[in-house]
Amino acid sequence: MKIAVIGQSLFGQEVYKELRKEGHTIVGVFTVPDKDGKADPLATEAENDGVPVFKFPRWRLKGKAIAEVLNQYRAVGPELNVMPFCSQFIPMEAIDFPKHGSIIYHPSLLPRHRGASAINWTLIHGDKKGGFTVFWADEGLDTGPILLQRECEVYPDDTVNTIYKRFLFPEGIKGTVDAVRLIAEGKAPRIIQPEEGATYEGIQKKDNAKINWDQPAEAIHNWIRGNDKVPGAWAEVDGQKVTFYGSSLVDNATTPNGQPLEIPGASKPGLVTKNGLVLFGNDGKPFIVRNLQFEDGKMIAASQYFKAAESTTVELTEEERSFAEEMRVVWKGILSNVEDIEDSTDFFKSGAASMDVVRLVEEVKLRGSGLQLQNEDVYMATTFQEFIQMLVRKLRGEDEEEEMVIDYAERNVNNMTVRMPHQLFINGQFVDAEGGKTYQTINPNDGTAICSVSLAQVSDVDKAVAAAKEAFENGEWGKMNPRDRGRLIYKLADLMEEHQEELATIESIDSGAVYTLALKTHIGMSIQTFRYFAGWCDKIQGCTIPINQARPNRNLTFTKREPIGVCAIVIPWNYPLMMLAWKTAACLAAGNTVVLKPAQVTPLTALKFAELTVKAGFPKGVVNILPGAGSLVGQRMSDHPDIRKLGFTGSTPIGKQIMKSCALSNVKKVSLELGGKSPLIIFSDCDMDKAVRMGMSSVFFNKGENCIAAGRLFVEESIHDLFVKRVVEEVKKMKTGDPLDRATDHGPQNHKAHLDKLVQYSQVGQKEGATLVCGGKQVPRPGFFFEPTVFTNVEDHMYIAKEESFGPIMIISKFKEGDVDGVLKRANDTEFGLASGVFTRDINKAMYVSEKLQAGTVFVNTYNKTDVASPFGGFKQSGIGKDLGEEALNEYLKTKAVTIEY
Repeated sequence: MKIAVIGQSLFGQEVYKELRKEGHTIVGVFTVPDKDGKADPLATEAENDGVPVFKFPRWRLKGKAIAEVLNQYRAVGPELNVMPFCSQFIPMEAIDFPKHGSIIYHPSLLPRHRGASAINWTLIHGDKKGGFTVFWADEGLDTGPILLQRECEVYPDDTVNTIYKRFLFPEGIKGTVDAVRLIAEGKAPRIIQPEEGATYEGIQKKDNAKINWDQPAEAIHNWIRGNDKVPGAWAEVDGQKVTFYGSSLVDNATTPNGQPLEIPGASKPGLVTKNGLVLFGNDGKPFIVRNLQFEDGKMIAASQYFKAAESTTVELTEEERSFAEEMRVVWKGILSNVEDIEDSTDFFKSGAASMDVVRLVEEVKLRGSGLQLQNEDVYMATTFQEFIQMLVRKLRGEDEEEEMVIDYAERNVNNMTVRMPHQLFINGQFVDAEGGKTYQTINPNDGTAICSVSLAQVSDVDKAVAAAKEAFENGEWGKMNPRDRGRLIYKLADLMEEHQEELATIESIDSGAVYTLALKTHIGMSIQTFRYFAGWCDKIQGCTIPINQARPNRNLTFTKREPIGVCAIVIPWNYPLMMLAWKTAACLAAGNTVVLKPAQVTPLTALKFAELTVKAGFPKGVVNILPGAGSLVGQRMSDHPDIRKLGFTGSTPIGKQIMKSCALSNVKKVSLELGGKSPLIIFSDCDMDKAVRMGMSSVFFNKGENCIAAGRLFVEESIHDLFVKRVVEEVKKMKTGDPLDRATDHGPQNHKAHLDKLVQYSQVGQKEGATLVCGGKQVPRPGFFFEPTVFTNVEDHMYIAKEESFGPIMIISKFKEGDVDGVLKRANDTEFGLASGVFTRDINKAMYVSEKLQAGTVFVNTYNKTDVASPFGGFKQSGIGKDLGEEALNEYLKTKAVTIEY
């Protein structure tokens, strides 16, 4: 179609570009005149393409269309007017001229919020749903028939900026283009707007944006965020007009420590805290604002209110003065209308707009050793002198953010004080769950509560995914050099090592892991995993591929390995931190962002890990941790349209459900590490001492809560009785007790439900006729202890021969002397294929058996020997995909092929 684009702004520019990609002819662009010598982005784009651009100051004069303007418009011969963002009044003579009429994009769900400032009013009214409408223009104000509508959820702390960037901008562009496509296909509806529910609000201006303090906290919060950034909600403070920005609700009802600040008209004084200015509604509930702006345009962090006048000027070095002059040239390039950039030159009073802020941030990154400013930094240092002082402080490291305030649960245990975060971790902050929901996490050693933990809800998943998506698509992480990404991951590993005793202690009290094992394996291997994958960051590369040439031209084809985007990770409770590390390290090394759900019963090391990511300098939104129920949080992750990959470790039935949900939602990429019933074959020519020692480890390692545990031992007939005798002797030597006791060999099972399952499992084994040699019962003491157990005479048809116990239960069956193929058939007669093992001194037998065993891992004369560099994953119903090693990176990367003709 021949289309006239009438409008302005980046939004108009992107709609224009997409319409051209769709094959439409843009016959003319009608936009606003240049401001301060700078053209609107839409005008610049069209002019570069050679499309006619018209910059009329107005279309009407004294209520009548200007004939000259109309004639120039009609001359381009449009078949449709597309008005993506238009601040001018367009006369009906132009609206009705094209044969298809005119369509307008409006950022609200009409008929609600007709008129200007629709996004502002969506937030001010506290609407739970927002969105946009593409409608047919008529004589009324946003009253025309609806062509297309799309809605989104409005989060409690959304601002105009966040909802616009997250949904209204990207989806609005797509929606406008989709509307044009429907018109071209003759399928565009005209749905009459209902008058029921219609609202009209005027344009928000500074004069009517004053805050009314005699309202509940949520209403004041909505007013502030609805006016953020333009025009800005304000109030009188200390005799001057102060504008409030960055409001968010405070979930925690406890009053924070801070310096009182009297606010005329407020129900009680505000509190200037380390996190910002805490304010109160007439209902006594708190909310917080992050930034304040004074009448002279100066913006400060609200936490610095009483320190604003104390700032001292930094004396610049020769090198810093040179850098300052370089930035003066940058300012001059942006503020082309200003003759000289003085120290007192104000960036915004000189005509700079939001796009200029983005350019300035990028210029600083290019010239300032990769220094990443936030847009807020520019708003808080508006004069050139303030801007340079801010830059120099940041480059010197003097302007680091204050240490994050965390509401720790503290325990004096294991000769130390452990400090455990216990809230959700979303977008770089520890926050309460929606509705303040919590649950108790239990110490399996004695059955007592360790602390309350925030219980994530569906809305919390949506917030975390939005934060991860923003970090990936628009944040520093997505633009970061791979080597710098690796440096961050190395730093994280170093911090984990510094805190390894604390992490191991938390792991012990939360999961029941024996402390020495937690220190060496749970935490030690986690550190190794992050170091290993940190080294991969700058070694992820594609390849060139020879293809048939398009003679007489030539072709070059190459591949790129790219991150997938937002990834979800769901981990089990047996190795809480190590399972996090196995998946998250590869995910981050590949450049993705992550939303992770730890097991509900073992959330604490994951939350401590989140704290360490902040200390390591990870940007906000890259890592998000959500303790919660799998049926709620895990399901929402599986269904979420913005998650592009899900990695799961857990049971096979849940893995199947996840795979189904991922397929039905948006065909997510999935990797699954699922159940096992790993066979261990012990031949009579084995090293008996080693076979006993490793056989014990294969079953009782980590209390049997081990995905690759030997679920069934096949022992050759001639050594069977001796092997059982030796095992029972070793079992009797094992010390069961407090996992923090260094002499303990066998700690408590992870949680009560699992203990009960093991008791029932043993009872089933006895009823089916297997011989219980030792154990099989709960230990008579507080906590969730189960005796190390040995069953013999287990026949292939029995329940305990087929089903995984996931506990300290050794299942022993004998096989006939020399019957290698027979025992292999029995070992492979399972739907699982995670791991396996063989003990023999005969290398030929070992190689033959390892080739025939149907499992992702085969151990020969060893067991549980996993390494960060070796791929780990199962066959059959034990899962798909790999953790660890180079292969793990493939789970979090996508391959793009690029072909160039020249």
